[in-house]
Amino acid sequence: MTEPTASRRTVLCCAAVALAGAAAAGCSSSSGDDGKGASAGPVDLGPAADVPVGGGKVYREQAVVVTQPAAGEYKAFSAKCTHAGCLVNGVVKEQIQCLCHGSRFGISDGAVQDGPATKPLPAYRVAVQNGNLQVTKS
Repeated sequence: MTEPTASRRTVLCCAAVALAGAAAAGCSSSSGDDGKGASAGPVDLGPAADVPVGGGKVYREQAVVVTQPAAGEYKAFSAKCTHAGCLVNGVVKEQIQCLCHGSRFGISDGAVQDGPATKPLPAYRVAVQNGNLQVTKS
C-alpha cells in the first residue's frame, strides 16, 4: 500500500494558512493592552519635576503627554493626535502641538484649540508617587 502524498498546491495552501495564522497571532497583544491604549496598571514615567509648570513633556515610547497647567496639577493625555494619529511633538506656549498638520490642544483638558483635529486628546489618570509620575491609560 502506498502512502498518500500531498500535491504542491496543497502544501503551499497549508503553508499560507499557517503563515496567516502566525501573522494574526503577532497582531494580538499579551501586554494587557486592549488596542485602545488601556493597560493593566500604572506606568512610571519618571520624575514629576521633568514637567514644567505651564508646559509639558511628551513620553514618545509610552505615547503619553503629561502637562502641568498649574503648580502641582498634572494632566495626562494620549500623545496620538486625533486627526491622523501622529505623535504630538511637544508643548509650547501652553499648547500641546502636533507638527504633522498643525493641530493644537489645551494643556488643561486636551481640547482642540486649532485644527484640523476635531476631537480632544483622550485623557488618562495621572498621580505622583514618591516624586514620580504614574499614568494609567483607561
